[in-house]
Amino acid sequence: MTEPTTVDVDSLVDTYIDMWNETDVARRAELIATAWTDDGAYTDPLLEATGAAAISEMVDGVHAQLPGHRFARTSGLDSHHDHHRFGWELAAADGTVAVEGIDVAEVGPDGRFVRITGFFGALPEVDA
Repeated sequence: MTEPTTVDVDSLVDTYIDMWNETDVARRAELIATAWTDDGAYTDPLLEATGAAAISEMVDGVHAQLPGHRFARTSGLDSHHDHHRFGWELAAADGTVAVEGIDVAEVGPDGRFVRITGFFGALPEVDA
């Protein structure tokens, strides 16, 4: 019987945030290899990528569109089973927040991300 992998999800999420901020393509590739499975998939309302090369290209596109902006984690983890959610923001050097959101991540048996789905903004209010 194979023992389940013990994962430090906080560190994994920090590596993921570092990936978004990394402008050096070689260093970003290392971060992606650490945090993602080979066929890991990311999707949000504007972007989609599967696999290391596509994820890196996606990050390049965000850097091109919002130069000098940096991602930061804004919450702790809310976790159950192999699923985890956390808040983040993308801000300019002066602190102006361009976008904030929540990511929901699935961690695979090897302790790396299989899938991350991003949502922008706060949750909508429920009409009573």
